[in-house]
Amino acid sequence: MKLKPHFNTLLTDSVNLSPARLEELEKRADRIYAALKLDDDLGPMVYDMTPQGSWAQRTIINPSNGRDFDADFTLHLNDDPAWSPRDYLDRTRAALAAHHIYTGMTLNRKTRCVRVLYANDFHVDVVPSVERGGVQYIANYEDNTWEPTNPSAFTAWMQAKDADAHGNLRKVIRLMKWVRDNRNSFNGVRSILLTTMLGDLVSRSKEIFDGNYYSDLPTSFFHLITDLDDYVWAREQKPSVVDPSGTGLTFDHRWSQETYGNFRKRLHDIADVTRRAYTSNDKDESVKLWQSLFGAGFKETGPSTGRERFGTPEKSTTSSFIAGRAG
Repeated sequence: MKLKPHFNTLLTDSVNLSPARLEELEKRADRIYAALKLDDDLGPMVYDMTPQGSWAQRTIINPSNGRDFDADFTLHLNDDPAWSPRDYLDRTRAALAAHHIYTGMTLNRKTRCVRVLYANDFHVDVVPSVERGGVQYIANYEDNTWEPTNPSAFTAWMQAKDADAHGNLRKVIRLMKWVRDNRNSFNGVRSILLTTMLGDLVSRSKEIFDGNYYSDLPTSFFHLITDLDDYVWAREQKPSVVDPSGTGLTFDHRWSQETYGNFRKRLHDIADVTRRAYTSNDKDESVKLWQSLFGAGFKETGPSTGRERFGTPEKSTTSSFIAGRAG
């Protein structure tokens, strides 16, 4: 059974990040940006910031089980040929470490970002970027190289795919991230892999044969998860996941064959439960099956916690995306 009220309750009361936490995230990201602009060394090179990843793509979810949640933003910097990619990351971290707010905070320099850790809450990843010849690049510390990126094109792709699914793609992605994080399923599978693989499966041509293919959230979840299972189960070896923004890169380095193998098996189980839950004519049985995926938060009604901003109802599927590459 579809049980649409149950899906709505799960999203609004459990999965979606609350407006209050989103506002706090935005304030802290703005403070980080302001601190970087004030730095004597880095500040003159800073000219903009752009949210990216799950924050930008509106697929960020409420954390649980002691996890924190993350948000990424691109730090747009003027290009200085004398600076290496490592210089950009090192100096971004140094600028934050020198600021009175962030002195003493955990500031981790990662391969492609500087991570600002707010203990027991969330972290913000600052991704330095420069533009050369009309192409945007991000720094890779490990290889000391520049990697091409095209966040606006990824956003356009994601926006078009979500519109083709009538606004249900990003909700399906949130739900699958919830299953991953809360039901001990396919740990280690990065959100950008889920986003890209699910988005690649969305096609308006499927509505030629079934006009209701993406008609609502339960139906979209059923079709996208079983379609993904069909694709993955036919491939024992890790398939290549191509960046749809046109950079020519892949996301293949984001997981291993072992991680993929575990995902393949878990997804097959999830798809089996989804089929049985969706096609069951017995409400009690259907609820129990859906709850085996989503937990006790899958229920008909519940106290509203106001998680409407990235939740349901959502009127726009095309105009409210923030430019940024999914993470």
